[in-house]
Amino acid sequence: MSRISDLVDAYQAELSLTWRDNVSGGERVWILAYAPDLERQMRHALPSMELVTAQSGRGWQVLDITDDFGRWLSPHRHAEAFYEEPTDLTQSILDQFETTLAARIRRTLEAAPANAVVALVGIGSIFPFLRASSVIKSVDSAVTGRLLVLFPGSHDPASHSFRLLDARDGFNYRARVIDSQKDPA
Repeated sequence: MSRISDLVDAYQAELSLTWRDNVSGGERVWILAYAPDLERQMRHALPSMELVTAQSGRGWQVLDITDDFGRWLSPHRHAEAFYEEPTDLTQSILDQFETTLAARIRRTLEAAPANAVVALVGIGSIFPFLRASSVIKSVDSAVTGRLLVLFPGSHDPASHSFRLLDARDGFNYRARVIDSQKDPA
């Protein structure tokens, strides 16, 4: 079996478990961690994931944020200056983008049915501008069903920390990890 089909199988096994309603938003977040070089194959596997989700009686919605930074920056009055000198993107400007991005994700989560999985695709595109941990934490209270974050990076089970694109120091988060190496339980 391929690594991708193993991940889809692990996701399907997670779907088969009973969803508890008395958990926090952060515990309704699922992170599907995979090697960054598998990003294209994971995107190609989205229809398979949609199918197994439907077969489990759950709803499915994809939210792709890959192009959000470009869409947000291009109409900015200083966009040309930022293109010429990216170091001019100050933290306060990036905070504005994070607020806009989080609001978009929240709207999607709030509109999704309580029995649905919202698959967040493209989280790697926010690197190095934003921290995935900050974005996820800022929206987790809006999760009513499950938020599945397709996470091109690594997960260290010993410290339960995640590293987006294996680039930054890891962040510890209480999300449920889906990988093909563990038994769902």
